[in-house]
Parts: sequence; C-alpha cells; structure tokens
Amino acid sequence: MNPLSLYIHFPWCIQKCPYCDFNSHAVKDTIPEKNYIEVLLRDLARDIEFFQETRPLQSIFMGGGTPSLFSATELERLLGGIQQQLDFADNIEITLEANPSTFESQKFIDYRQIGINRLSIGVQSFHPHHLKRLGRIHSAQEAIEAAHIAREAGFDNLNLDLMFGLPNSTLTESIADIKQAIALRPTHLSFYQLTLEPNTYFYKYPPKLPDEDHIFTAQLACQDILEAHGYIQYEVSAYAQDTKQCQHNINYWSFGDYLGIGAGAHGKINHTRTSKVKRPEHYLQENQQDRQYEVIVPEDLPLEFLMNHLRLKKGFNLSTFVARTGLNSHCLQQSLEQCLHENLLQKHGEQYLCTEKGWHFLDSILEKFLNL
Repeated sequence: MNPLSLYIHFPWCIQKCPYCDFNSHAVKDTIPEKNYIEVLLRDLARDIEFFQETRPLQSIFMGGGTPSLFSATELERLLGGIQQQLDFADNIEITLEANPSTFESQKFIDYRQIGINRLSIGVQSFHPHHLKRLGRIHSAQEAIEAAHIAREAGFDNLNLDLMFGLPNSTLTESIADIKQAIALRPTHLSFYQLTLEPNTYFYKYPPKLPDEDHIFTAQLACQDILEAHGYIQYEVSAYAQDTKQCQHNINYWSFGDYLGIGAGAHGKINHTRTSKVKRPEHYLQENQQDRQYEVIVPEDLPLEFLMNHLRLKKGFNLSTFVARTGLNSHCLQQSLEQCLHENLLQKHGEQYLCTEKGWHFLDSILEKFLNL
C-alpha cells in the first residue's frame, strides 16, 4: 500500500508577514481552540468516510499559520481524536510548526509528552534588520533560545527554516545565518529563496532584491557549508542529517497520498485532490458546499507526478510512476529520451534523476512533458 499522511492547517498568526502567501490570518481576539479542534475531527471523519480510508498514518504535519499558538491540552485532544479514527504507524512522525516568539519551556515539554516528536521552527534569519523587514515578531536571540528550549524539552528531530535572497542581503550575512543555524545542531534545515508571491504585501509593494547572480552565489556558498557539516540536500530546499529527512515531505513530493483538514487545507488521495474553505469563520460553520473534490484527469497525471518527484534529488523510477498514476510508462519515453540527450536527466537502471544542469532548469524539463 502507498503510505498515508495527514496535513492539519492552523490558520492563525500573531501578525501576517509581508512575504507569506499561506492561508494565515492575524489573531484579532482569541483563538476558538476547542471549537476548531472539534471541527477538525469532524472534517477528518467526513474525508475518511468519503475515501473509505483504512490505512494507518505514517506522518502528521501541523502547519499554518502558527500551530504553536494552540495549547498542548487541545493538541492532545486532537491527536487522541485522530487516533480513534485512524491507526498510527509504530514509527509515526508528528511535526509541529512553531514560531520562536511562542516558545515557553513547559509548553514544549508538554508538546513532547503528548506525542509530537518533530519541531519545525520558523527562524528565517538571525539578523535583526532582516527580521524586521520580513515582519517577523521574534528577535535573533529568541530564535536561538527557541532551539535550546526544543532540545531541553526532548526534541531530537528539529528543523529550522531559513531564507536567502533577502532585500539588501549580502553574501556575508547569508553565510553567517547558515553557520549560526548549524551551531544550534538541528537535524534538518529548510533553506529557501525569498520569492514575491501573488496576494502578498511584498508582491504589491516589491522590495529591492539582490540580482540573480548574487542570489545564486550565496546559495552555492551556503550549500557547500551545509554539505561540509553533514546536511545532505534531498529536495530543492531541504537538507538533512542521515536518516532525518522529513518523512511527511518525502511522501508529499513522491506524489503520495495525504488527507488535508483545516481552513484552507489541501489533500490528495489516489487521483483526487481536496480543498477546504479558507476563511476560519466560514470553516467553523462547516458548510459542506465549501468542500471540494477534484479528480486529476489522466492526461495531467504525468506532469503532476514529475512536478513533484523531480524536486527530490533521488528522482523517480518507472515502477513508482506506474504505481502512483496507473499509467503505462511508455507515455514518458519520448520526453525522457529528449531530456537524456540534452543532459537534463541521467539514468541509473530504472531511476531517472536530474543532472547538475537539469537541477537548475527544472522548468525546461517539465515543459517537455506538457500535453503528452
């Protein structure tokens, strides 16, 4: 059986960051924790019934927004309610995204005790002027203390989020950020470029970003440092120590199956995508008209599969393509041969993966698989 994951979206933040295009909303009053947990569990029950789902969960990812605004008491109730509906795999990975400004020692000890075994801390930078420009409400020192608190609470699987290509950033600053992050001994680093996404403040009022050559130089320099310290890149923006790759994300990028619950959450089971209403107040009303199920048509499956799999350094094999799409792999052959000829892909047995050239020109590869 293909593995099954669960994504849970928490749509509230203390304030909205100008670069963020996720479904997040600044807290205006108090968060309706108890009510939201109850609606999440009913949301899950409806999806399980719709898909007749019985597989055990291999991973749970609580993202946002800022899930760490929720109390350990309510998250324990949530996890208990989920386990009443679906079995947990023995080695289940349960991730919670957290903002450094929400860290309290006892709170995170409680998170660990209720079964959360992986933390993802949104640091973004250790430079005060960059944090201010990004709209982050934590300081560099709070980010450092958050990592220490996480360790002391018993989290031995810890991710830090960092950005590069920030407005007016220098190579020296990017390298300093990476070195400071490594000094905190995370097992995983998400290191990604700031992009100006539609429907964000930065898109409407774009800051001046470094030129592409500067950004690329900073990226390569930081990647060399990460590799030298044992952080191996396994996805476009993900680096991990041995065996510490994020299992939830690997399933996602492998075109795997995942249920998605919460305001604005997306899921994919077999060839059906799901989406839930975005506004928290509407989601809490549980209007069933706001639940959408969209079948991916066969002609779109090859591109959908490759858009995900080619983000992984290990690429994909034809057996997985057949298993995940139900299609004959012959439909890929002409485009694959073209990519091999142009040195965009390389082949090892049944495994296809990007060359160094192809890794930097993913869009060029994907164009060849349009309209198969």
